[in-house]
Amino acid sequence: MRNFSERNVECPHCGHAISLTLDASNGSQDFYDDCPACCNAIHLNMVVDELHDEVQLFIDADDEQVF
Repeated sequence: MRNFSERNVECPHCGHAISLTLDASNGSQDFYDDCPACCNAIHLNMVVDELHDEVQLFIDADDEQVF
């Protein structure tokens, strides 16, 4: 599995295109990044599936979280 992959996503707040470099070397991760256009927090959930040799990325607006 490649540890680094490039993903293009859209900000869930304003739709701005964002290019992200994901590092899968530490396994699955849950983190936040700010949109460079609107400065709102974006929730990113990266799931590393070593069995199928793939990385899945789920994004949503911080205010859509269900606790």
